Amino acid sequence: MSSTFRGVIPPVVTPLAEDRTFDRPSFNRNIERLIDAGVNGLFFLGSSGEVAFSTDERRDEIVKAAIEQVAGRVPVLVGCIDTETERVIEHARRAQKLGADAIVATAPFYALGGMAEVEQHFRLIHEAVDLPLFAYDIPVCVHAKLPVDMLVRLGKDGVLAGVKDSSGDDVSFRFLIQDNEDAGHPLQLLTGHEVVVDGAYLAGADGSVPGLANVNPEVYVRQWKAFQNDDWKGVREAQEEAARLMRIVMVTDGVSGFGAGVGAFKTAMKLLGVFESNQMPNPVAALEGDNVKAIEKVLKDVGML
Repeated sequence: MSSTFRGVIPPVVTPLAEDRTFDRPSFNRNIERLIDAGVNGLFFLGSSGEVAFSTDERRDEIVKAAIEQVAGRVPVLVGCIDTETERVIEHARRAQKLGADAIVATAPFYALGGMAEVEQHFRLIHEAVDLPLFAYDIPVCVHAKLPVDMLVRLGKDGVLAGVKDSSGDDVSFRFLIQDNEDAGHPLQLLTGHEVVVDGAYLAGADGSVPGLANVNPEVYVRQWKAFQNDDWKGVREAQEEAARLMRIVMVTDGVSGFGAGVGAFKTAMKLLGVFESNQMPNPVAALEGDNVKAIEKVLKDVGML
């Protein structure tokens, strides 16, 4: 089953109306655009999907809408991200009931423990929910870097189906790819780094989970197809194009973190006519004024507007 989770699997951005209700029409429009572009799967309720900002009710609303709109055309991964194990299991059970194809979980991130507790966390989720489980390695948010040996061990034991790596540690990811191969490739390894996907493919990654694909899915699909055809010139050219577009997250002033990153994605998608609004969840403010103009300039410079 885990071998079906490869290629380009964007973490789908969650659109909000001006009153911060869930904007289902924009959500559906983006899903259709992504599937039409040829993505290989969709990941809902990741960091880009505002999982950390969403109530249980909102999470269910998003997952139900996603399953209904995707209608089995591509695999659906659902982020089940919360502070501690029992809360994650609750989310995972609901995702399974709603029809998810796989679940994604981080390490626990409130009552911090050691790696023994982190490993047990993943084992308990696997025991509780009969769906492929992906570990989401994002230490900047959860204050724990998932070790290579633990991930490979959990893969060999059938606990983990794969890893979504957003660690920022490309050396560790390279070693993970190598050790995973030596172990017989029990894990599907996906990079979440929009600007270095070419390097991940060169090392042997199984796919990418680029938030920027919400803005331009075609470039990442083209890159994946080039990789499958051993067209390394095409892989690099697509990466150069994506890297220039990724500057939308760097040209704003006075904002940082989620507001600059996902805020830029939403603003670009509004400028492209995909989203009706670039509204952000509380307490994050939507980009406006000169920041919108700066993003618009990047889109024009790369030929998207």
